[in-house]
Amino acid sequence: MQKRKLSTCLGLLLALAGGVPVTAGAEDLLDVYREAVANDPVLASADARRLVVAEGVPQARAALLPQLSAGLSLQQFHPGYAGVINDGNGNPQATSNSGHSRQRDLSLTLDQTVLDLSKFARERQAKLTAEAQNATYEGELQDLFVRTTTAYFNVLVAQDQVEVFRSYEDAYKQQYEQAKVLVGQGLNPEADLTQSQAYYLYIKSSRVDAETALKDARRALQQLTGKEPGTLKTLRDDIPMERPTPDDPNAWVEQAMRQSPSVLAASHLVSADEHSINAARAGHLPTLGLAVGYDKAGAWSNRLPGTASYGTGNTTVGLVLSVPLFSGGLTQSQVRQAIHQRDADQGDLETVRRQTARDAYNYFNRVEAGIGQVNDARSAVDAAKKALASMRAGYDIGTQSLTNVVFAIQTLAEIRSQYTALRHQFILNKLLLKRTVGAATLKDVEDINRLLQ
Repeated sequence: MQKRKLSTCLGLLLALAGGVPVTAGAEDLLDVYREAVANDPVLASADARRLVVAEGVPQARAALLPQLSAGLSLQQFHPGYAGVINDGNGNPQATSNSGHSRQRDLSLTLDQTVLDLSKFARERQAKLTAEAQNATYEGELQDLFVRTTTAYFNVLVAQDQVEVFRSYEDAYKQQYEQAKVLVGQGLNPEADLTQSQAYYLYIKSSRVDAETALKDARRALQQLTGKEPGTLKTLRDDIPMERPTPDDPNAWVEQAMRQSPSVLAASHLVSADEHSINAARAGHLPTLGLAVGYDKAGAWSNRLPGTASYGTGNTTVGLVLSVPLFSGGLTQSQVRQAIHQRDADQGDLETVRRQTARDAYNYFNRVEAGIGQVNDARSAVDAAKKALASMRAGYDIGTQSLTNVVFAIQTLAEIRSQYTALRHQFILNKLLLKRTVGAATLKDVEDINRLLQ
C-alpha cells in the first residue's frame, strides 16, 4: 500500500519536473513592457531631466537675440517741497511751498549683441550638453528593455524554483510518513525516522524561502509597472540557440564605441567642456553691442497752472564697446576650472569606453558559452529523468531504497532548476549584448515575446 501511494506521488513529481502549464489569458512580456513604459518612475525621471537640460539651449540662444526693455517712472512732489523741476523741455521751473508737482519719464531700450565670443561658445556648449542628455535618455530607454525582461524572467525562474521545492517536499514527506510506520513496526531503526524528518523539515523550509523569493520577484516587476502582475506566460522549451551576429567580439566592441549611449553621452560632455573653456577664455576679450534707446519726459504742477509740458522723444543709436581689463583674477580662475572639468570628463569618458568594451566582450562570451551550457543542461535533465525512472522501477521491486529514489528526485530538480536559469539567462545575455553596444530595440523585446507560451 505504501509503495502504491509513493508510486502515484512520484508520477506527479515527474510530471511537475517537465514544466507547469500556463493558463489561457496570461500576460506576456510586451504587456508588461507597455505598462513599464507608461508607469516606470526611472524612465519618467530620465525624460524630465532630458527636458530640463534641453531648455538650456533656448536660454543660451536668448543671450544672442535682441533684448528689449521698457521703463516708466513717475515722481510726485508733495506740499512743503521747494525746489526746481524740469518742465519737459529741459528748462528748470521754480516751485513754491504749496500744491504738488509731478514728473514722468518714459524710456524704451533695445540691445543687440554684435560680437561676444563667450555667448556663442555658451550656446554651443548648451547644445552639446543637451545631446549628451538625449544620449543618456536613449540609454534609459534601452535599459528599460533589459530591466523589464530581467524582472519578467526573474518571476518565471522563481516560479519554477517554487514548483521544484514543492515537488520533492512531497516526496520527503512521504518518506517521513513511511519511516514512522516502519519504525513503529520495528522494521527500521530509529535513525531512519530522525533522518527522514530532518530531510522533510529542511526542504519544507527551503520551499518557504523559494515562495518568499517569488513574492519579492513579483514585487520587483510591480515596481516597474505600478500594478500587480497576473499570470505570466513562460519560456517555451525549444528556444533557438544562435550565436551572435556578427560572430566576432571585436566587431561588437567597435560598434559599441560608435553608438553606445553611455559612450556618446560622455563624449558629448567632453566636447561641451571644450566650448566651456572657450567661453571662459573669452572673458578676456572685448565685446561689441548695438544699443538703441528712446526717451520721453513730461512735467506738470498744480502750483503753476498752465505749465504742463511734454518734451519731444529723443532717440539714440550707438555701438557699445566693452573692454575687460581686470576682474580680480575671476576670469583666469574660471578658465582653470573649465579645464579641470574637461580633464575630469575625459577621464570619465575613458572609463566608460573601457567598461563598455569589457561588457561587450563579456556578454559576447556569455552568449557563446551559453549555447553549450544550455545544451548540456538539457541532456543532464534527460539523463536525470531516466535515472529517476530507473530508481522508481528498482524501488517497486525492492532493489532500491526510498532514500535513493528521493535523492534522484532531488538531483533531477536541481538540474532542472539550473537548466531553467541557464535558458532564461541565455536569452537575457543576447539582449544585454545589444544594449551594451546601443543596438537594443523594441523588435528585440518582440522577438523574445514570441518565445513565450
